[in-house]
Amino acid sequence: MRIVIAPDKFKGSLTAGQFCNAVEEGIRRVKDDITLIKLPLADGGDGTIEVVNYYLNGETIRIQVSNPFFQPVEATYFYSEKTKTAFIEMAEASGLKILKPETFDCKNATTLGTGELIRDAVNRGAKHILLGIGGSATNDCGIGMARALGYRFLDNNDREVKPIGAQLAAISRIEMSQIHPKLNEVEFKIACDVTNPLYGENGAAQVYGRQKGASEDDIKLLDEGLKCFSLVLKRQFGVDVQSVKGAGAAGGMGIASKLFLNGTLQPGIDLVKDLAQFDTGIEDASWIITGEGRLDGQTLSGKTIQGVKVSAEGKGIKIAALCGAVDLDPDQAKTLGIHYTDAVMNYARDIEDAMANSSYYVREMAERFAKNLI
Repeated sequence: MRIVIAPDKFKGSLTAGQFCNAVEEGIRRVKDDITLIKLPLADGGDGTIEVVNYYLNGETIRIQVSNPFFQPVEATYFYSEKTKTAFIEMAEASGLKILKPETFDCKNATTLGTGELIRDAVNRGAKHILLGIGGSATNDCGIGMARALGYRFLDNNDREVKPIGAQLAAISRIEMSQIHPKLNEVEFKIACDVTNPLYGENGAAQVYGRQKGASEDDIKLLDEGLKCFSLVLKRQFGVDVQSVKGAGAAGGMGIASKLFLNGTLQPGIDLVKDLAQFDTGIEDASWIITGEGRLDGQTLSGKTIQGVKVSAEGKGIKIAALCGAVDLDPDQAKTLGIHYTDAVMNYARDIEDAMANSSYYVREMAERFAKNLI
C-alpha cells in the first residue's frame, strides 16, 4: 500500500515537514510494510518558502538590495544550481514585514528591490524563477521591479520617472532597448491567489491601499495613476490589462509580472504542486493524508486541501484530513470529497495545549487512523 502525506502547515505550531514526520511515526507504530511518500505543500502564504526549498534543495542567497524606500536591506532567496531554479518572495525586499507600521506609505514605495533579486538570480544562471508576490508594501504596478531589469519609464519630456506609485500618471512611454539580455531566457511562474483587476472599486489601490498606509487622497491618486498607466501598457503591449484576472495583485505586480516578465499567474498551491510533481507522486496511492490548521467552509477556496482534492479526483484515491480543528460534520466533509477527518482539538485540553503539543497529537491521530483503516 502507498500512502502520500501532503499537508500544509499548522500556523504557529507545526510546519508541513514536521506534520509529515509525525504522521510517519504514528503509522509506523501500527504498520511497517507501507510505502509512505512525503510531499509537503503550501498555498503561497507563510511557510511556502520552506516547502519550496524542500524540493529545490538549494542554497540560500543573501544580497543587499533596495527596500521599499530605496534604502539598503539584506534580502534572501533560494537557488538550486542543479535545476537552475530560483524561488523569490517579493516580501523579502518589498514587503510590509521589513517595515515598521508607522512608515507604511505605498504611494512612495518601490518594487526595485524585488527586481534586484530577480536580476541577481538571472545573472546567476536561473532558467526558472518562481515568484511569490504576497505581503507587498507597494502600489507601483511593478515599475520598480522592471526598472532593475532594464525597462525605463519616461514622461512627456523623455525624462525618467521615479519608480513609485505616486508617479504612475506621469509615465507616457516605456523604453525597452536596455532590457536585461537574458530575461527572455527565463520562465517565470507567479504565485497569485487574488483576482482583483488593476484599478477601480476592486482594484489594487482601493482594496489594499489602506493596509499599506495610504490615506483616502492617496488611494484616489494611486487609482488614477494605475488607470493612466494601464493605457500606456495597452499601447506598448496590446493588452487590455483591466480584463486580466489578478492584474491588481500586490499593488499591480500581477500585471507587471505578466507583461514585463512574460510570467504565468497561477494559484500558489498549483505552483507548489507543480514543483513537487505532485500529480505524478500520488499515482497508485490508496490514501492521501493531508491537513492544515482548520478545516471549514473556506477550505475549498484555493487552500491546500482543495489542491489535494483536485489532484485526487478521478484517481480512486481517498483523502484523510488531520487538522488542528474541524468545523464540518462527517457528511459535510464527505460532500467535499474528504473520507476521514480528525482534529487536534478532539484531544487537546485547550488551545494552548493544542499549539504546544500539536506534533504529539498528530502522531496519535495518525496511529488511530492506521489502526482503524489500514
